Amino acid sequence: MAFSIYDASVSPLVFMLENLSHVLKVGAAHASENNVPAKDYLDARLAPDMYPLVKQVQVATDMSKGCGARLAGAEIPKYEDNETSFAELQARIAKTVAFLKGLDTGAFAGAEDKAVTLKFPNAEFKFDGKGYVNNFALPNVYFHITMAYAILRFKGVPLGKPDFMGRRG
Repeated sequence: MAFSIYDASVSPLVFMLENLSHVLKVGAAHASENNVPAKDYLDARLAPDMYPLVKQVQVATDMSKGCGARLAGAEIPKYEDNETSFAELQARIAKTVAFLKGLDTGAFAGAEDKAVTLKFPNAEFKFDGKGYVNNFALPNVYFHITMAYAILRFKGVPLGKPDFMGRRG
């Protein structure tokens, strides 16, 4: 079987969201073990103009579900963006992974050539499906997951590349 746009998009999105879930578990455990209020980690950011950890997770999940839905021609689920705990972030990730895994792989047929237009208040981006996955969706998801990882590292959480990459022993 040929490598498909589903394989190029949903598979890595699920993989990375599951790794993000692991990273957050390590962060929550570290906060608990060190008597640090979880809010100190959830509201943390690397620079004043960056999103805090909570928003990094929200954007990573939004980009992931948006990618899968747009390529499959499905409705993008709407989330409240009201998470205030590690448990709520874990639930959001689990909900996103379940949505992605529930998409019909057959609906992705031909999606590499599908027109994808994203409209923002100050910009509009037009892609074919392949360009959307490679040049917008995946880079954005990886960026926000990397920032979540980096914020927790900055807060002293003992994470390493194997935690991020999913090669845990």
